[in-house]
Amino acid sequence: MKTEKLERFKKQLDFITELDKVKKIIRQTLLLDQSKQENDAEHSWHMAMAIIVFQEFSNFRDLDLLKTIKMALIHDVVEIDAGDTFAYDSKGNADKFEREKISAARIYGLLPDEMGMELKELWLEFEKGETPEAKFAGAIDKFMPMLHNYKTKGKQWQKHGVTAQMVENRNKPMIEGSVFLWDRIMELVNDAVAKGYLKE
Repeated sequence: MKTEKLERFKKQLDFITELDKVKKIIRQTLLLDQSKQENDAEHSWHMAMAIIVFQEFSNFRDLDLLKTIKMALIHDVVEIDAGDTFAYDSKGNADKFEREKISAARIYGLLPDEMGMELKELWLEFEKGETPEAKFAGAIDKFMPMLHNYKTKGKQWQKHGVTAQMVENRNKPMIEGSVFLWDRIMELVNDAVAKGYLKE
């Protein structure tokens, strides 16, 4: 029994050690003070906190909050191998899911079988975006970078030639998770256009 426990702990430790690499995956999103681009660990933590704070604005009354937070914390772990794919990179997004699937098998495979399977299935559920938890987590995942882009006066939007129409098209699935937050984001997008942060 003791040997089994130690073997299990070793697998868990390997996984937790591997997760440190998430701190080095740099996203296009700037921190609000514009001092640097955020990393995946910062994004995942901020997203998890936003899920807790904004849960009342979910379209779903019976949302499993813990499950939704877990999705936030594990959804970008696959980028350790697959790398971050910029939201508006059509070429990179074409094979994103396939790259991430291979990464998910390796990284979640570090864990004891039932734990690895649970997290891999949570990641897949998030990617499919069909359950209430996945829809709300997906809405918050889109909400956060848009908020950052607005608060940093569209610096990254301008850098990458992103237009208001591109922002709307890319982020419209937010409606499935939170109509309220989608409406607030569209107010920010319209204000960003009016202020010259974002081209029409």
